[in-house]
Amino acid sequence: MNEDDMEYSDEVAEFEREEWWLATPEQLLVWARLRVLESGVAQVFDSLGETLTYESEDVARAALMDADFRGLDGMDDDDAEVIGMLIEELQPPQGEDDEELLSQMIRQKPPQH
Repeated sequence: MNEDDMEYSDEVAEFEREEWWLATPEQLLVWARLRVLESGVAQVFDSLGETLTYESEDVARAALMDADFRGLDGMDDDDAEVIGMLIEELQPPQGEDDEELLSQMIRQKPPQH
């Protein structure tokens, strides 16, 4: 195996869908990214920088809900108000790769409105 092959093998598998999930312990926003791969396997990138693999999307969602995460796509203005933020302020981490995302996965909540 040459160096080019190694770089390719380290790339992320193709995924069908990506969702962001949020937990709000104390004064923190803690993010997790759920990706559903073409194979049906689900991967969760967590705030510790680990990628956890689950046999299916349903199992991954159940694990996130057990850890008090909520899907960002399912949140509305009332949910955001409970957190003490506006829905527009709930922006998931952004970056080119997981390394860039990691520093943004846990944030302090801004002062309440």
